Amino acid sequence: MATTFTHSVGRRKTAHAAVRMHEADKNSLTVNGKSPKDYFHTETRARAALEAFTVAEAAKNYAVAAHVEGGGLAAQADAVRHAVARALQTAEPDRRAALKSAHLLTRDPRAKERKKPGLKKARKAPQWSKR
Repeated sequence: MATTFTHSVGRRKTAHAAVRMHEADKNSLTVNGKSPKDYFHTETRARAALEAFTVAEAAKNYAVAAHVEGGGLAAQADAVRHAVARALQTAEPDRRAALKSAHLLTRDPRAKERKKPGLKKARKAPQWSKR
């Protein structure tokens, strides 16, 4: 019998995470071939990537392989969280309410604002002198 996979994509700022999830003996996550703790370097970011599993309290256990690129480590952790939540929703549609109430299914639209001409940054103006 062939194993069925659930694919999903998560995004945050300029980070993209492609997730492939299938049933397993216990919940596990690999990010670009490494454990979340090794890849993200901090326990907080690793926990953020796995947050969808704790919120959904999934009936089954899943093995998740994530491929992440772009952005920084914090944005990549949020992109993985978004992708895992979307994959869980596809695998177990009855978990949607819990995931939605935790705001895990919504893509965070915040991104860096572009720099405007005549300004030093997006909104910071050059120093102005009266004389």
